[in-house]
Amino acid sequence: MTATDPATAELTLTGRITTASNATFLGSIDGAAVVYKPVAGEAPLWDFPGGTLAGREVAAYLISQALGWNIVPRTWLRDGPLGEGMVQLWQEPDRAQRAVDLLASDHLPATGWRSVLEGLDQSGERITLVHEDSPALRRMAVFDVIVNNADRKGDHILAMADGHRHGVDHGLTFHRDPKLRTVLWGWMGEALTDEECEGIDRVSEGLHGELGRRLRELLSADEVAALAARCAALRADGQFPAPSGAMPAVPWPLF
Repeated sequence: MTATDPATAELTLTGRITTASNATFLGSIDGAAVVYKPVAGEAPLWDFPGGTLAGREVAAYLISQALGWNIVPRTWLRDGPLGEGMVQLWQEPDRAQRAVDLLASDHLPATGWRSVLEGLDQSGERITLVHEDSPALRRMAVFDVIVNNADRKGDHILAMADGHRHGVDHGLTFHRDPKLRTVLWGWMGEALTDEECEGIDRVSEGLHGELGRRLRELLSADEVAALAARCAALRADGQFPAPSGAMPAVPWPLF
């Protein structure tokens, strides 16, 4: 019996995620749960070309594959009930875990977490945005620099039961101008590991072959060139960058 091809098998809608800023649906393909974001449901943006977010999500998956770190769940472009769109395999996180959190500033864990910024809650109490200090999240931070992620919210990080961390919602990526907005600033200025450098090298090398060819079908030539430049700069610096450009360093809302 031939296995069903999820790129062509029937996509059935089962629900809608109403909190998303773009039209986002839950669906099923041959019993597998998926997320479906039709291009027709993308809200217009002032700084990203219209109708390109689905392709950027697929490009982010290709970068994740090239890195070899399984950050982005399987993602592809295909037709659906509301036209062409991005389809991604659904991942069910462990609700008991939280990779990013807001904690009282006077009760921060001594180890295992990195502080990002401090502020006041609605009661005037000091709180701190923190994220876990883990190899999985470090790799995601490297990935975000490479793809120039303009929207790494805390809720865009799925904490899986086995300790793995998936990243989702990558429509606002690959802009040619500096756009990095993320909650993962905890390693700023720290040296990259050999593993992280090797991942960047795999992407850089892939841009000269099949990876580059596929990305040019999804992104503009300028965006692919900017991607190559970011990889080269990150590798040359050998450390996590600091915020740059005119944009805020963190997304809003944070989660």
